[in-house]
Amino acid sequence: MKENDAIISMESLRVKPGKEIRLKDFNTGYTGDLTKERGIELLDASRETLAAIQDKLYAHNRYGVLIIFQGMDAAGKDGAVKHIMSGFNPLGVKVTSFKTPTNHELEHDFFWRHYLALPARGEIAIHNRSHYENVLVTRVHPEYVLHENIPGIGSVADITEGFWESRFKQINRFEKNLAKNGTVILKFFLNLSKKEQKRRFLERIDDPTKNWKFSSGDIQERAHWKEYQAAYEQAINATSPDYAPWFIIPADDKWYARLAIASAIVEKFEELKISYPAISEEQKAALQKARTELTGEE
Repeated sequence: MKENDAIISMESLRVKPGKEIRLKDFNTGYTGDLTKERGIELLDASRETLAAIQDKLYAHNRYGVLIIFQGMDAAGKDGAVKHIMSGFNPLGVKVTSFKTPTNHELEHDFFWRHYLALPARGEIAIHNRSHYENVLVTRVHPEYVLHENIPGIGSVADITEGFWESRFKQINRFEKNLAKNGTVILKFFLNLSKKEQKRRFLERIDDPTKNWKFSSGDIQERAHWKEYQAAYEQAINATSPDYAPWFIIPADDKWYARLAIASAIVEKFEELKISYPAISEEQKAALQKARTELTGEE
């Protein structure tokens, strides 16, 4: 996989601004014309491509990159993070997996803990779940919002449709501000079928080495499948501007999902046209002088 070759065209997977999508219109098992064997070959090659991208990003020192993963339980978020990480130098990447907010975090606005995990220039930050949990989990379980102690919200009855519309606007403003200041934002929804989730849950139950991955809470949340799908649709439709696009990634086949994500990253960097910094004639002369001194050593 070359740095200037994204392999998979992301046009059909990228949610365009203002377009209303329905998740049922997306094939969770889509793998294009690729065989699994060829896909895995490209997946291995993508690690070198990602490494080259990161090296230029660090040297260029103008952009930070924020990669967001969202999806239902067992959608493959952890595996996608591991693959992307395997192509990067760990020194320039920070990964944050966001869990249920602590009491301390709830004493701040819902962006606060995510803001602390943003990338500096030249860095890459990967968020496994993100600020979108505040319009996803809380949308399905609005009683969770009450823990935030927001003025004017005294009961679930106060959490109207306007409340969610306001949150979508807050998210767009938050991400627009980041983008204006040099943060490249890529958001991936790993689109898993309910059937495949069931298979993965059973695998976690039956395989002793995967028992630790399973939680009884996973089954409780699975019962809200339709509600989560509706929440994702509404969130994606409201928050996919050009500066922070959503990609709906077919996630039933993990190898394809990871390759699609790598392709989206490569494609974005092609748009940015990042290169190594050019040096001045004075710097070139200094380099040649240093070379002469080094080669002249006994």
